[in-house]
Amino acid sequence: SSTYRSQGIEVTVKYSQGSWTGVLGTDVITMPKGLYGSYTINIATILESENFFLPGVKWHGILGLAYDALAKPSSSVETFFDSLVRQAEIPNIFSLQMCGAGLPVSGSGTNGGSLVLGGVEPSLYTGDIWYTPIKEEWYYQVEILKLEVGGQNLELDCREYNADKAIVDSGTTLLRLPEKVFSAVVQAIARTSLIQEFSSGFWTGSQLACWDRTEKPWSLFPKLSIYLRDENSSRSFRISILPQLYIQPILVIGDNLQCYRFGISSSTNALVIGATVMEGFYVIFDRAQRRVGFAVSPCAEADGAPVSEIEGPFTTADVASNCVSSVSFHEPVLWIASYALMSLCGIILLVLVILLLIPPRCQHRYTDNDVVNDESSLVRHRWK
Repeated sequence: SSTYRSQGIEVTVKYSQGSWTGVLGTDVITMPKGLYGSYTINIATILESENFFLPGVKWHGILGLAYDALAKPSSSVETFFDSLVRQAEIPNIFSLQMCGAGLPVSGSGTNGGSLVLGGVEPSLYTGDIWYTPIKEEWYYQVEILKLEVGGQNLELDCREYNADKAIVDSGTTLLRLPEKVFSAVVQAIARTSLIQEFSSGFWTGSQLACWDRTEKPWSLFPKLSIYLRDENSSRSFRISILPQLYIQPILVIGDNLQCYRFGISSSTNALVIGATVMEGFYVIFDRAQRRVGFAVSPCAEADGAPVSEIEGPFTTADVASNCVSSVSFHEPVLWIASYALMSLCGIILLVLVILLLIPPRCQHRYTDNDVVNDESSLVRHRWK
């Protein structure tokens, strides 16, 4: 790019899988339609990566649309969308329709999708838009109240669904669930499905399940529903996906077999509403009013039938008034704490080295009272 200008600042970004390192700079962009004009935005040139550009992928980078709290190397770097809002003077809202990536190509939905910057496009959804508040402005963190498999409540404490956060993230391929929730969902699906025996490798993502191409396995699996708190906190609504979205066709073997993967995985630190769910909906990230909206997407169809639903309102009388932990550790705060602890350890280590190098000036003869035993304060007050 002839308009790229390096700022000479190294940037490293690590994901749950993969990482990359590059140099921060600026570049000038123009939008293909709607936002006429040129805009200067921050951009990182990726110079090294590990498990980031996977074999066969046709994309060359990643566009972050979260809040500046997650910007690298610090929140002082203005994000892409914040730059557009400021320079193009558009509303602080964008919306996303993801179509087709996980749906069978025989469906009436079209592969592709739409990203709308600065507003909502009525032709991209049907029915009403249901909004849930953004709990924290870093990721798009929301509050999940409960999950149902085949219409049956998992009956978990609602805080389990938000451990340690629940976010909406188009950059995550699957629906990711905290380990306890994931285990409960797998057990419920296995119990509810019409399959007698199923390999554990299918649930963990290490194996595919294959059926004859004339068979449609989706009828064997239940619907999955996620309840989100409404803007009116005493109400909720649910977004539901049919098995066509989470039992995903991946591979054709020979002339007869179609193989599928399980579009749900476990997570150690978040519930992530990723593409597995988002492909069923038109999702509105209304930053101006601090809320995320969901509406049914007309491209979420298989064989002419919808594979996603939104229903509500429902009462929240059966759940806690707050399902989100009051203690929230943002990544930048963790970095600061880590650096502070490392500095403290470095100072202590330096003092110990100096003390070891200084020759002793006197000798002390130990008595019985000096013996360090389990009753001494040194042992009694050590950290367990």
